[in-house]
Amino acid sequence: MEFLAPADWTEALEAKAAHPGAVPICGGTDVMVELNFELRRPPALLDLGRIRALKDWEVCDGHVRLGAAVTFARIISALADRLPALATAARTVGSPQIRNRATIGGNLGTASPAGDAHPVLLATGAVVEAESVRGVRTIPVGDFFTGVKRNALEPDELIRAVRIPETAGPQQFAKVGSRNAMVIAVCSFAVALDLERRTVGTGIGSAGPRPLTAPAAEDFLAGALDWDGLAVSEDAAERFGALVAAAASPIDDVRGTAAYRRRALAVMAVRTLRWMTEKEAVAV
Repeated sequence: MEFLAPADWTEALEAKAAHPGAVPICGGTDVMVELNFELRRPPALLDLGRIRALKDWEVCDGHVRLGAAVTFARIISALADRLPALATAARTVGSPQIRNRATIGGNLGTASPAGDAHPVLLATGAVVEAESVRGVRTIPVGDFFTGVKRNALEPDELIRAVRIPETAGPQQFAKVGSRNAMVIAVCSFAVALDLERRTVGTGIGSAGPRPLTAPAAEDFLAGALDWDGLAVSEDAAERFGALVAAAASPIDDVRGTAAYRRRALAVMAVRTLRWMTEKEAVAV
């Protein structure tokens, strides 16, 4: 296996163009597990750990732009006020050691249906910046996930950054697992309210072949919510939960049954909605 260690972003793009089968690695929290268990044997690894520009974040044009190598630990420490749901999700990723290594770009690139960041990125309408020697293109995160651990990147492309709208409104994330962290989600859910546009965003994790949204639930809640008072009736909240559950396409596996996942999603949808509209404190 060849090991490529570019010194800068231009060199990384050139290396990816010359070796389209090379697997990018930064934190290595997913790739190294697969290598250690002999689940994967790529022709080359492309180490992006030396590229400083990927580790920066900035606020521009109403978005928070996270370089692909921004870690979950940094999201928690530096961005909890701007990206509260993403910070909440980040706190459930692995152990402190993993959060110090795992990156937002790596989580995206792996494209696992159970990726903890994915429901939040869907709910908030994030956009992925992909780049190759041919140029830059942007991919709405809803179009980025194409199947089980498959994404929309071309063979010569690398994730450069992800842009998350900085909107006015509450957002929440919840996850079901055998414990609070260091566990793959049985299922997860994120919801975000945009008070200016009066729109709702949702994201469902680990309950389908790829991360999903619940468009019917979004449309229903946008019409049922008292946007001025930020309140919703009990019946409307329950209906929202049922529509979220209906949007999922879970399976039975070692972590849970499809029926349990649907029920858990309905409960999480109602619960996260109550956290936002009743302004309850949530311990994560």
